[in-house]
Amino acid sequence: MKVAIFGRFYNKTTSISVETLFNYLLKKNIDAYIETEFFNIILDESPNIKGFSSFKTFDSLDTSFDFLVSVGGDGTILRAITFVKDIGIPIIGINTGRLGFLATIQVDAIEHAIQHILDGRYKISERSLLSIETSPENDDITSLNFALNEIAVSRKNTTSMITVETHLDGEYLTSYWSDGLIVSTPTGSTGYSLSCGGPVITPGTNSFVITPIAPHNLSARPLIIPDSTEIQLRVDGREESHLVSLDSRIATLANGTIIKIKKADFKIKMIDLLDESFLDTLRKKLLWGEDKRN
Repeated sequence: MKVAIFGRFYNKTTSISVETLFNYLLKKNIDAYIETEFFNIILDESPNIKGFSSFKTFDSLDTSFDFLVSVGGDGTILRAITFVKDIGIPIIGINTGRLGFLATIQVDAIEHAIQHILDGRYKISERSLLSIETSPENDDITSLNFALNEIAVSRKNTTSMITVETHLDGEYLTSYWSDGLIVSTPTGSTGYSLSCGGPVITPGTNSFVITPIAPHNLSARPLIIPDSTEIQLRVDGREESHLVSLDSRIATLANGTIIKIKKADFKIKMIDLLDESFLDTLRKKLLWGEDKRN
């Protein structure tokens, strides 16, 4: 079995997770590859971890890999998908961060999780993505034009609000006067959109949600739409440019740029262990039912 390992940061929890993971992969004679930059971070921060130096490194992935282990939080998984892209390698996340809806494996359950995967005791959750096109084209976006959580437009270098003219399948919806606008997938509904008042959407739902960021018109509310919808945005404001973000990746666009957002033509595969569920994660992460009156 061939496994890819990806991470971005290193702290005490990461060190424990990495050591536990590496020792178990060595014990099981797994053919493990570490992303090159993460390998170098480990080499600098924990040179005494035994055995990891025998692992190979990777700069890109292909279909020969059986799955990818992301070590970090949800943000690390969002970066990991830029390696996986459309080649269908399943991802599992070890949570060394804080609130994780994607990275659900806790440090004390790493061996349990890996063994269940090796034994085939898991299921695959397919997650829809958003794709983006701009006119005129932007090189920073064209190279990686997809997002798992959300695509958002927001103001740049100003405290003034922007106007986001919005069309759905060619029909005018409204012009949001706000700090920005989020277009979120069901996966991203528990992220930025949720913090701006958007709804939680279960992963298998065939919907997207449009959530305004701090709208001046208090009647502006999140809107759930079919994921077959093509969304067109055009931003205007006092500054000459604005920001567009694809998950954690950011680019600058000139005002007046036509932004077209639609469902990507591929999905990301997440590994879910059989003793886990999205609803269970919701209860744990959002502390539902913790009110003593329940």
